[in-house]
Amino acid sequence: MFRVDNCRVGLLLSIALLSACTEQEPTPLAATRDGHLALGNPSGAVADAAQYGNYLLVKPQYTLSYHRDRGTPNWVSWHLSSAWLGAAARQDDFRPDNTLPAGWYQVSSSSYSGSGFDRGHHCPSADRTGSVADNSATFLMSNMLPQAPRNNQQTWANLENYTRTLVNSGYEVYVIMGSYGKGGTGSAGYAATLNGGKVTVPTRIWKVLVVLPNGTGDAARVTSSTRVIAVDTPNDNGVSPNWGSYRTSVDALEAATGYDLLSAVAPGVQASLEAKIDNGPTQ
Repeated sequence: MFRVDNCRVGLLLSIALLSACTEQEPTPLAATRDGHLALGNPSGAVADAAQYGNYLLVKPQYTLSYHRDRGTPNWVSWHLSSAWLGAAARQDDFRPDNTLPAGWYQVSSSSYSGSGFDRGHHCPSADRTGSVADNSATFLMSNMLPQAPRNNQQTWANLENYTRTLVNSGYEVYVIMGSYGKGGTGSAGYAATLNGGKVTVPTRIWKVLVVLPNGTGDAARVTSSTRVIAVDTPNDNGVSPNWGSYRTSVDALEAATGYDLLSAVAPGVQASLEAKIDNGPTQ
């Protein structure tokens, strides 16, 4: 009897252990590099030089709508996951974008010199460390805007760092950043344009982040409970370093810019998400 009971106990333990092994959580999906316009083309930009105010530039590292007469992007959209991150050093090779249509003015690395405004990245250098080529691409001047130094080095840097903490926690993030208006205040005071009028200084700078667990079929996985962070800051050197105080709704950004953000998301989900203002953590 004693031996039989021991056998039963051993059998039950084996079954329990086997059950525990088979009921483990599924292995998280590996991070991938996905398309930068998976959630939509906000302004319907096209690669047609006649569309000089809304010209589509597609790069392996990000996609943007460029405005020839402003000398800056209307918006830049990029996908961020741990698959984009690595050990490549910051290249600091600011330079003109020679892929712009022939005859267009190419903003140079010195176009902002002495203005009191930073060469502010849209797609950040630290979001593209997977290779030297990836990092170098972020220093094209077509990825820049004149940004008040405190806005660039504190407020925006804090938001960018927070975005990468999400990625390091197993999320992928779709980011769309742009600007609107004319005239901002840098460290040397107010300016409406730089470089002899060839570069417009924006009044406001905005960003939208859509946060998803690593996975595939991303637009279809966006639901009414997906975290969407929309931020709209003044391009002013007196800006607060706390990006969370500038949160807004996607609806408000669409009203300000005329863009259709997240257009690839299901209409009902899109309407629900775009009306919300994020209240999640900021660090």
